[in-house]
Parts: sequence; C-alpha cells; structure tokens
Amino acid sequence: MTTSTRSAARPGTPPAARLRARRAATFAYFALNGFLMGMWIVHIPSVEHRAGISHAVLGWLLLLLGAGAFVGMQIVGPLTDRFGARTVVPLSAALCSVTLFLPGLATHAWSLGSALLLLGFGNGCLDVSMNAHAVQVERDYRRPVMSAFHATFSLGGVLASLVGARTLAWGWHPAASLGAVALLSLAAAALAAPALLPTAGSPAPASPATDGAAPARRTTPRRIWLLAVLALMIMLCEGVANDWSALHLRTVLDAPAATAALAYGAFATAMTVGRLLADRAAGRLGPAAVLRYGAATAAAGLTAAALSPWIPLALAGWAVFGAGLSGCVPQLFSAAGHADPDNAGTNVSRVAGLGYLGMLAGPAVIGPLTRFAPLNLTLLLPVACCLVAAATAGILRTRPTTTLPGDVGAAA
Repeated sequence: MTTSTRSAARPGTPPAARLRARRAATFAYFALNGFLMGMWIVHIPSVEHRAGISHAVLGWLLLLLGAGAFVGMQIVGPLTDRFGARTVVPLSAALCSVTLFLPGLATHAWSLGSALLLLGFGNGCLDVSMNAHAVQVERDYRRPVMSAFHATFSLGGVLASLVGARTLAWGWHPAASLGAVALLSLAAAALAAPALLPTAGSPAPASPATDGAAPARRTTPRRIWLLAVLALMIMLCEGVANDWSALHLRTVLDAPAATAALAYGAFATAMTVGRLLADRAAGRLGPAAVLRYGAATAAAGLTAAALSPWIPLALAGWAVFGAGLSGCVPQLFSAAGHADPDNAGTNVSRVAGLGYLGMLAGPAVIGPLTRFAPLNLTLLLPVACCLVAAATAGILRTRPTTTLPGDVGAAA
C-alpha cells in the first residue's frame, strides 16, 4: 500500500478496505457509463421515428454524438488533473445522465442533433475522467485491474439491452424511459462519489528558476501520441465489428437475419469474457505481451471470418476477433495514465480521443471500400491494423518515471 493511500484512509478504516471501496466505486461508474450509452442505443429506432428522420439523416446526426464526445474528452482531461477525479467524475456522470433524457424529447432533426451533441459531450467527459481515476486505483493496487473496469462497461450495456427491451415492450415513451434512467443514474452517481480517491493535494512549489513566472505549457510526449495512434487502430477494429459483423454474415454468407445477429453477439461476448481475464494475463506476461498476442489473435480470427465459406467458422472467427481485441485498449489507456501521474487525465484524453475517432472512422471507411471490393475483402483493413499493433507492441515496455502495474507484487 502506498503512503498516499494510507494518508487518504479514514481514521480507523483499514487502508485495504478503502482501496477496495475505491475500486468498487470505479466499477460503478464504468457500469453506469455502459448502461447509459446502452439505453441510448436501444432507443435509437423509436427516437428516429419520433423525430421523423431517415436512416441517412440519422447517420449524419450520429457524427455530432462523436464530435461532442471528442470535445468533451479533450476538455475534461486537464480538468481531471487539476481538480481531481472525486470532483470531476461525479459531475461528468451527472451531465451524461441528464443529457440522456434529451434525445427522447427530440421531434425534429435539429433538436435531435443538438441533443446528441450534448449527450456525446457528457459521455466523453465521463469516459476520460473515470479512466483517469481507474489509472489512479490501478497504481495503488500495484497490479493490473484496468481490463476488468472495461468489462464492467460491457456488462452495463448488456443490462441496458434487457431493461430497454422491457420498457419498449411495455410501450413506454422514449422520454419516460430515458428520463427514469437519468434520475436513477443521478442517484447512483451520487452514492458512489464518496468512495472515489480524494482530490490531490496542492501542487509542488515552483522551482527558483520559474518562481513568479507563468508555468510553461506542457506538450504531449511523443510516446503518448504513438499510444493514441495504436488506440485509433484497435478501436477502428472494434467499430468495424460493431457495424459490419452482422452484415458480413447476412450479405456475404447469405445467413438468415437471426443467425447473422449472432456474429456481433459472439464478438461482444468474447470481448467481455476476455476483459475479465486480461488483467491476470497482463500481471503475469506484461502489457506488451497482451497487446502483441491479443492483436495477432484478433488478426487471425478476423481473417478466418472474412475468408470462411461456412457460417459456423465465420461466427467462431468473430468470437476469436473479440477475444483478441479484449485486452488491447485497456493496456493502452493504462500506459498513457501511468506515463505521467500528474497529467494522467490529459494523457488519457489524447489516447481515448484519437481512439474514439478510430471507432467512428472504421465503419465509415469500410462502406466506401465496398464499392471497389467485396465486403469480406475490405475486412482485411482491420486485419492490417491488428498486425501493425502487434508489431509495435514493444512501446508498452518503455518504463515511465513511476512504477507500472505488474512490476511489483500485488497489494491489498
């Protein structure tokens, strides 16, 4: 247990218990984020119908969701470093919860676009701030725990699909179901807030050379940008799976619609299970090995799916693709946060922001490519991204100034 963790513990409370509480609170915010975004996804058809827009218009409006998220990520990263996760994470969760209600009220394209821009902003703020806090918790644990947090995000999405299906079956208005979820989420965010890590103390005094002068503007290190590019490639692959896995089975292998839907289900399930196991693998083998072998496994799985003439093999390929990708992004976020503890939020925002652009770009790139090649051959683009990530995974071996998780024995 680190000195800072001991000093932050309440009198009479075992430090290990406080650390477990912080980890539980982080799980809560990741699950909350997955649940909120899952509820939006489940209600997309009904919101689209209420707004009276076409699929094409919806596609353009969804870009506003991504733009808002990217802006929110870049703004909240430095704010998390300055004010601390205990302040920024609950506020971000509250913002994301409140803005979830807005798409349910939209009746026109312009009102839906405004609502999605605000929802994306709230989601981006929560995404980066909770990941920055997860890095701090992982540092105190002194062993990898990041992948499990991301698995909880996925489980939140699964819960949203069940709750959303039930409310839709009951015939609830989108504003009613999303509003109810917003209120419950506000309560959950408030309950989890006290267990977060306390705000860091006052910054270190200025050195004589800079005393009385304005602090120098920090530039993002080259290594952080390299991690961000890797995140872009890996999350591009995730975006392709989200939007094209079912269409691949439906259009290339002529699978029935119900069977084609299993492609994304196989991918998402394997990714969730893989994230639950990836922390142990990172602790034993190191984050570089998780990225290298995970990306290589993903490349093999997607190649099998793309080139398979048989539906069962294609489904297995999508599952292997998800399992391989499962631990990659958490290792990149963790490395960015640990590279400089004083600027963890800013560094995570760079990696998460570029990665999010990759997730948006992946599906968009595949579509135009299908004009020149069959869909299954265009899937070789994410295969190439996985191979590049596997070949450059050694960047995770570069040690920052602080001890990385996995370098020492587990604590607590």
